[in-house]
Amino acid sequence: MKKGHNRFRSILAHIVLLVLAFLCLFFFYILIVNATRSHSELQKGFSALPGTHFLDNLKKVAKDGSFPMLRGIVNSLFISAASAAICTYFSSLTAYGLYAYNFKLKKVAFTFIMAILVMPTQVTAMGFLRLITNMGMYDSWTPLIVPSIASPAVFYFMYSYLQSSLPISLVEAARIDGSGEFRTFNKIVIPIMKPAIAVQAIFTFVGSWNNYFIPALIIQSKQKMTVPILIATLRGADYMNFDMGKIYMMITVAIVPIVIVYLLLSKFIISGVTLGGVKE
Repeated sequence: MKKGHNRFRSILAHIVLLVLAFLCLFFFYILIVNATRSHSELQKGFSALPGTHFLDNLKKVAKDGSFPMLRGIVNSLFISAASAAICTYFSSLTAYGLYAYNFKLKKVAFTFIMAILVMPTQVTAMGFLRLITNMGMYDSWTPLIVPSIASPAVFYFMYSYLQSSLPISLVEAARIDGSGEFRTFNKIVIPIMKPAIAVQAIFTFVGSWNNYFIPALIIQSKQKMTVPILIATLRGADYMNFDMGKIYMMITVAIVPIVIVYLLLSKFIISGVTLGGVKE
């Protein structure tokens, strides 16, 4: 009886997972299908069959002189990659500092970081805009990259991962052997944290890639604009010249780098779950 019940639960779980997978992939499929259709075909309504205008839509986006698609993708790639790199490294370093050291204000520092976590970005947006304007960084990428160093959400994730994966005895053994703190962090702690770093690198990259609010406040030069701003610009174009096929093509092109980053980093998530080996 118990065996039959477990088999039923397994079948039900697989059915639910298949339905969820279908729902997730279905919208990607529709996006790709719409990218292959012309504006007039899209106005006729929904179709599950691909069209024949994929190359035409791609050429329209690529050759649009007022719409620097390739430049926007390069801009977003640079900003997102730089943000992901410094965010994961310095958040890991901060988490390691609070985890491996005992000092009087340790709990106060942890509480302060967690308090920042609940503060919405929109609340501080105008003050942030005034600050970077006074510092001469308006219409530049610096305000989009440097603030990624301080990410309370990534810090908390890294701190929790260290609590479950890094024995203090391993750090103490490295100190006894004469290893400096940065050497210990870079050579011992970072390899142990690879799965956590890969997860947060994906989330940070996607979050930076999709970020529209802050770049829209800061970036004014078209050559410095990121993909979300360019898509919004294309969407807000003259209605008479509005081409829905071009919009879907741009969105399709925009998600390709995200998929590539996920495929490159997912192997660290899967194969690195047991990395770090030593447990207390």
